[in-house]
Amino acid sequence: MANLNQHADVASTTEINHVDIAIVGGAMAGATLALGLAELAKQQAGSKPIKIALIEAHKPSREHPGFDARSIAISHGSIFELKQLGLWQHLDPLAEPIHNIHISERGNFGMTELNRESFHLPYLGKVVELEAVGNKLFSLLEQSDVALYCPAKLQDVVAGVDSQLLTLDDGQQIAAKLLIAADGVNSKVRQAFKQPLEQVDFNQTAIIANIQVEQPHHGWAYERFTQTGPLALLPMATSHGESRLSMVWALDPTNAERLLKAPKAEFISELQQAFGYRAGRFTDVGERFSYPLMLSYMARPIYQRTIFLGNAAQTLHPIAGQGFNLGLRDVVCVLDVVKQVLANPEGQDIGSAAVTHAYLERRKADRQSTMNNIEFLVRGFSNDYWPLVIGRNLGLRLLSWFPPLKAPVARRAMGWHKG
Repeated sequence: MANLNQHADVASTTEINHVDIAIVGGAMAGATLALGLAELAKQQAGSKPIKIALIEAHKPSREHPGFDARSIAISHGSIFELKQLGLWQHLDPLAEPIHNIHISERGNFGMTELNRESFHLPYLGKVVELEAVGNKLFSLLEQSDVALYCPAKLQDVVAGVDSQLLTLDDGQQIAAKLLIAADGVNSKVRQAFKQPLEQVDFNQTAIIANIQVEQPHHGWAYERFTQTGPLALLPMATSHGESRLSMVWALDPTNAERLLKAPKAEFISELQQAFGYRAGRFTDVGERFSYPLMLSYMARPIYQRTIFLGNAAQTLHPIAGQGFNLGLRDVVCVLDVVKQVLANPEGQDIGSAAVTHAYLERRKADRQSTMNNIEFLVRGFSNDYWPLVIGRNLGLRLLSWFPPLKAPVARRAMGWHKG
């Protein structure tokens, strides 16, 4: 493979490495895309081979911004896509299934459930720990034909007529016909091209931590709307025989700062009071982390010979756990567009405006719909205006009373909507 981890071996040369596609950012979206492109290149054996480069600043670890201590829920639809890419078989052993989802509002009568049996499915989704997934994806990348530059940081990028010229922090240069920016909400590529980013600040901070619970979780996930903000608990694989849940708790910044510093017993007590005992008694909490919650998005996630995807294109509030699922639909769309180019016998330019605009048009409706729905959820469940309280609780009750109403909600939650 073309693994270029050792900078010292190549730093002395100024030779430009010419590739078809360069991906900046090797977290979930970027690594998945790189592996998907490598597999696509194998399938297109009869056509001209494509060269792929992936630039990533860090190896997976708890300090990695994309492969940190968090767990994420991968929807049923996303698992289907990962199977199509040949990746899920490697990740499935790391995953814990979600069999049921309980949605409720603390202090009010609204609640509903989504159950795998109702939809004749083995599971509604699965939960993975990002650090473990990151290690597995990087292991696969090191065995692939992807030119992996890690650790390496993008120093500069210059847009050209025929390619984008990337300069790394050690002086290496890469010329790419198509540049994929998968480098997160603070995208260096976006900043280099001075592309605008819209942001909606929800004035909330998320605390994330792993919670030890007294009783087995039996595959239950919970979304609880509390007075301080939404609280999500996801089932995790047992550790040393102990049942665990992954927690994301949205709070106002002052409360979040206080609870981050609070002694364990105090934190667990306040968490139990906010959530209740439906999941059992909480007995311990792991290391706590926090990050500000906001909706960040590019209105047009493309530029000359450049496509922005995943968190570089849109960063969502975690209220519905749709960040990676939306980013994966970005990845699948890029793969579809590239596949069409490779199937063109006339050898279409892989980074042409026709290619980037095809991606833009195909992703427009899904991106906008998902972002609108999540903003509606955040604002709707963070408002104590009594008609809204009554309305949303009636809505949750209606879902319980009339099961057919659950189908659209479940399809969205399980990622069946595809742009």
